[in-house]
Amino acid sequence: MTVVHKTAWDSAPGPSASRGGRAGAGHRSLGRRVPAGRGRRRGRAYLFLAPAFLMYAAFVIVPWGQAVELSFYHWDGISPGIWAGLENYRTVLTDPQLLGSLMHATGYIGFYSVLPISAGLLLAAVIGRGRRGGNFALARTVLFLPQIIPLVAVGVIWRALYAPDGLVNETLSAIGLESWTRAWLGDFTWAYFAVGLVGSWVMLGLCLVLFQSGIQKIDPSLYEAARIDGAGAVREFFAVTLPGLRAEIGVAVTVTVIAALASFDIVFVTTGGGPGDSTTVPGVLIYRLAFTSGQVGTACALAVVLSLIISLVVLAIGRLTRER
Repeated sequence: MTVVHKTAWDSAPGPSASRGGRAGAGHRSLGRRVPAGRGRRRGRAYLFLAPAFLMYAAFVIVPWGQAVELSFYHWDGISPGIWAGLENYRTVLTDPQLLGSLMHATGYIGFYSVLPISAGLLLAAVIGRGRRGGNFALARTVLFLPQIIPLVAVGVIWRALYAPDGLVNETLSAIGLESWTRAWLGDFTWAYFAVGLVGSWVMLGLCLVLFQSGIQKIDPSLYEAARIDGAGAVREFFAVTLPGLRAEIGVAVTVTVIAALASFDIVFVTTGGGPGDSTTVPGVLIYRLAFTSGQVGTACALAVVLSLIISLVVLAIGRLTRER
């Protein structure tokens, strides 16, 4: 019987295996390494973002931090401030006038958000069912016009339209509805609705253009399949158009809700918060408290509470409309 002795030389790995092992290890290490080019590109991106971030920090983050600091003081804007602790926040959460302004801003969500989004969806679906929008370019331009007009100018225009001898009352008289004429912006019952409809008019064009652009990216074969299945216009809208506009609806809801809660220009120019406090919103009250009443601390506390409410609402909207 022949016995084969295995020596150390026989058990040692060969040159090729050794090189292969080192090559494999090197390959694995290279796989974990971040390419240098990508790191340089990321660094350049941060450099391009730096000027915008500095401007944002200078005009948003730093002033907001100062507002938070001032909200803990009683200060009239001139004399030294007196430490107030949480008293200003207690005032914001208990004072009927301040709470009423928050309720008014919340109610304006119906005018600034619900009405424009509903009408925008309807118009976007009707205008050529999303495919012949070019025939309605003029209509889209006219409806989008309020977005490029300063809101102060919008307020001045509608204040003239709502005047006792303005176009609204003149039109009502011309069609036999003279009993409906009134001083719209001076009426305790109708002033709130009159201002809210201005907000609806301003936001409608933005929602329409946003939804029209969203419909253009929906696959036409989905509409064709729905029609083959016998779907009518209404079923096609709910089965194809609405699901395809989920992201656009999220953007529209976010923008319009922020506009409602942070409204100031239109209300201040048209009614100034009146008559009485029937149209007062937090933006108008912040202006009054800080620049008229000398209650800068309370104004800052109201501004901080409003910003926190807006942030929470935006986060909730983002979570509800997130693509799944």
